[in-house]
Amino acid sequence: MYEKIYITGDTHGDFLHIQKYAKRKKMSRGPDQPPILCIVLGDVSLNYYGDERDVVRKKRASQIPMTFLCVHGNHEMRPYEAEGYELVEWHSGLVYRQNKYPQLLFAKDGEMYNINGVNYMVIGGAYSVDKAWRLKSGHPWFASEQPDGEIKKRVEAKLDEAGWKVDVVLSHTCPMKYVPKEALVPLWERQDIDQSTEEWLDTVEDRLDYGHWYCGHFHINKDIDRISFLYHKMRQLT
Repeated sequence: MYEKIYITGDTHGDFLHIQKYAKRKKMSRGPDQPPILCIVLGDVSLNYYGDERDVVRKKRASQIPMTFLCVHGNHEMRPYEAEGYELVEWHSGLVYRQNKYPQLLFAKDGEMYNINGVNYMVIGGAYSVDKAWRLKSGHPWFASEQPDGEIKKRVEAKLDEAGWKVDVVLSHTCPMKYVPKEALVPLWERQDIDQSTEEWLDTVEDRLDYGHWYCGHFHINKDIDRISFLYHKMRQLT
């Protein structure tokens, strides 16, 4: 059980807004302190460079008195592509974890977690509209950024088991019908931009009986219908 659960958007390796929030709320770590969970909606970027720079980021994040559940984004490698991760059981599902950083957990796409009696379905990944620039300039780009056919089948199979009903969906990008056009960079309108993940999420959302859906990716704070976009904003769920 977690005393409190928070959720926020992309960090891109910088947890400063979470650190400040924890300090403002006078959170601390200790045997007498109740556990606190923070969900990050992708582009956590703790597995970004694949070298010592990631270690520095992980050490800084680990100093915050929270456990983190990280959704997969498009600006980071998947945990199984990084070193030292193992799959472990966590709240009725599986997460990736390094023994050195036990409070930095990475969700496996297609897993459903029961946390404090609430079912959370995780569907990470998205397309990088800056892919061409990244490849040209030497910045990291990850071929596994989007959910592939195997992941999509896993998601749909898990939802079949649940009767296509879930309390909360956690994703990086959003269903196509909810894409916040006011937050799009000009690159999004190009014909070669791959929107297949958003289109697939549209088909999932059409069938799914859900309570609320949270997304990151678009660097915007916005609520529309039962979908919330979060960036550098902390929202308390419980």
